[in-house]
Amino acid sequence: MSKIHERLNVKLPIWNAGMGIGIAGAALCSAVSEARGLGVLGLGGLDPTAMRMHLSEMRQLTSRAFGVNIIIPMMQPGQIETCFDEKVPLMVLFWGDPSAFIRDAHKRGILIVAQCGDVEEAVRAADAGVDGVIVQGTEAGGHVKATQPLAEVVRETVAELGSLPVIASGGIATGEDIANTLKLGASAVSMGTRFLATNEARVVEAYKARVVDAGSDDTVFTKLFDMGWPDAAHRVLRNRAYNDWEAAGSPPSGDRPDENETIGTLEGGHEPIELPRYTVVPPIVSFNGDIEETAMYCGESCDRIDAIKTTTDVMTRLVGELNTAV
Repeated sequence: MSKIHERLNVKLPIWNAGMGIGIAGAALCSAVSEARGLGVLGLGGLDPTAMRMHLSEMRQLTSRAFGVNIIIPMMQPGQIETCFDEKVPLMVLFWGDPSAFIRDAHKRGILIVAQCGDVEEAVRAADAGVDGVIVQGTEAGGHVKATQPLAEVVRETVAELGSLPVIASGGIATGEDIANTLKLGASAVSMGTRFLATNEARVVEAYKARVVDAGSDDTVFTKLFDMGWPDAAHRVLRNRAYNDWEAAGSPPSGDRPDENETIGTLEGGHEPIELPRYTVVPPIVSFNGDIEETAMYCGESCDRIDAIKTTTDVMTRLVGELNTAV
């Protein structure tokens, strides 16, 4: 058991990825934590008021430990302070240098995990004093810093970091996948796409259905959906927006088809929020529009996802498969 799991009394080597804008909300994450994994709230892109709402709901649903994922390029004023004030047990920081936050987090008893794209970044994070690292493989869905397949980067990172916990992310869908990754030296896995296809994931149902129906060949690695987060690679499902851009010769940002069109809105606030074509925002539960024009983040693990289930059922199945595989 890793030092993180001992500290937080987490029994299973299973984390859900903190899918941002509240996709990984309290219902999903509390179910992971209640099953004795580590639920990680996806609060990247949310303001402090929305963050507190999710944190309050999480604590109503479980007394077990959990984490919060913050996306550094999308950081809003007050996000870090909210995590500190709320004394969240663990923070995952993605796509940036975590060093400025480590000392203040540790003063408050908060663990810091850096999500990294390669061994070099993981070593820098370890030297800065993080409590663990998440390393991505290129198989991952969503925003991807990785440059190598998961098995390669896990082996190399474990060899470099020694006893520091290494959590693996990318292309993991089953208990057998988890067992194989743990054999490489990982302390745990972080799974996004598998938990996206759950009842509790806060995206529109048509998006979940597309994930279940897709195979890895239906995913593409691109920088197309960059409005709101420029020059950041991501893996998404191929859809009409991608096909139209490809048919136009894959032009650069600024020259793409219908670039300034509105493709939908986010409802539920005081006023609908219009979303531009090529927005970074996926079809979350409040989206009103055509999902064929949106970024549908999805990893290659969709090959082995065949149904939308409750998070509790997913955890039960993963544990059963893991016990069989080890």
